Amino acid sequence: MTPAPELKKRLLSLDVFRGITVAAMILVNNPGDWRYIYAPLEHSEWNGCTPTDLIFPFFLFIVGVSIVYALSGKKVDASNHSKVLLSVFKRAAILFGLGLLLSLFPFFDFSVVRIPGVLTRIAIVYLITAILFIKFNEKVLFRLFIGLLLIYWLVMTLIPVPGIGLPNLEPETNLGAWLDRTIFTEAHLWKPSKTWDPEGLLSTLPAVATGLFGILIGLTLKSKQRTDENKVAWMFTYGLIAALAGLVLDLVFPINKSLWTSSFVLYTGGLASMALGLCYWLIDVKGFTKFTKPFVIYGVNAITVYFASGIIARSMTLIYVPLNGKDVTLKGWFYEQFFTPYFSPYNASLAGAITFVLIWLLILWIMYRKNIIIKV
Repeated sequence: MTPAPELKKRLLSLDVFRGITVAAMILVNNPGDWRYIYAPLEHSEWNGCTPTDLIFPFFLFIVGVSIVYALSGKKVDASNHSKVLLSVFKRAAILFGLGLLLSLFPFFDFSVVRIPGVLTRIAIVYLITAILFIKFNEKVLFRLFIGLLLIYWLVMTLIPVPGIGLPNLEPETNLGAWLDRTIFTEAHLWKPSKTWDPEGLLSTLPAVATGLFGILIGLTLKSKQRTDENKVAWMFTYGLIAALAGLVLDLVFPINKSLWTSSFVLYTGGLASMALGLCYWLIDVKGFTKFTKPFVIYGVNAITVYFASGIIARSMTLIYVPLNGKDVTLKGWFYEQFFTPYFSPYNASLAGAITFVLIWLLILWIMYRKNIIIKV
């Protein structure tokens, strides 16, 4: 595959891994019918980890790896740090703004807008981890990574919850849920619960640790002192150790995406390290690139397609068209016309989601051919 001019200096395996992750994100966010979803495409109800639960931590891990590749050269010159940090702040502000815009759309009711969210968390994690990467060396970053995991574990399991009592890890009564209700109020939290948020304030601490995990693996991957074989071996070693540590810690601090527990950080970060190691070995080392183009196309415009797909999906629920004597949403019309007559309910729902992913692949393919990369 011959990459577009702007892609020649990029790490192909990282773009592929990012593309797979964001395509999976769009797939699970857009089923044809929310009532019919195969179990692996749903989040865990609380404790545990499904394949869908891996998607967001994988993306934050990728953010960390990308920081290493984007900022390593700029980190060397300390006199340039102010300029670099300003660009980091600007990018984080844009991401945060896009997150709020996505939450506000289409009604733009600021009185009930959800403040936490996927893009806002990405913005905060990017901002904090980029600053830490610019200012500290690898040893300090590792200590901060471990420190965040330990501090969050102790905070969540030892500090009593005001107005509730003993520390606990239940959805509405844990310390993070109390803090979110106190800071944001229920009007600005995740609408299905209104009493807690899966991208809440306190759980941002371990989410930052996920970003730091990506930075540490990125430093391994970018090291000029290591051979390709050595890089892959260590990525698998670190990944396996972390995943096993996460499973052990799960016994006392359960793996839980909504709480973003320390065990969740270790387990998902370990899997992400091994997955990226496999991509790097197959694509960048062994040169197996024939299958990569669709994922590269998704990967180089990842934030753009995530944001735009969210806007389009919501817009399709606002437009009503007649069907069999009644008005249905445009999304419902497409679904009823092209999927439900030909598939079982679960397969129709999955087919609808896959079609949505493929439509965006076509749009992104055109952008790629025209070398349109929207940098956020």
